[in-house]
Amino acid sequence: MFIDSPFFVTCNCHAIDICATAAYRRATMKELFRTTDPLRMTRAIDLLDDQGVRAFAFDQHMSVLEGSIGILPQRLMVADRDHFIATAILRDAGLDE
Repeated sequence: MFIDSPFFVTCNCHAIDICATAAYRRATMKELFRTTDPLRMTRAIDLLDDQGVRAFAFDQHMSVLEGSIGILPQRLMVADRDHFIATAILRDAGLDE
């Protein structure tokens, strides 16, 4: 039996993950910046997404563990291979630190 889906291919009871972000899970990640400003983070992710660069916000929910006071910064991460272009995009938009 062969089942094809966006997340798994199952053939003979073996599942192989072919998720679109599988390459990013294996890629080395680099930090672009840290911020406690959720608007800056959202704007940066949207700008990068418009240019075809996948960006990930790390530590989004860490402040919940500290009482939701927002003192712990979020990190914006991209794959190592996208770091140079992502830095240029954010610099052009005035979102670099």
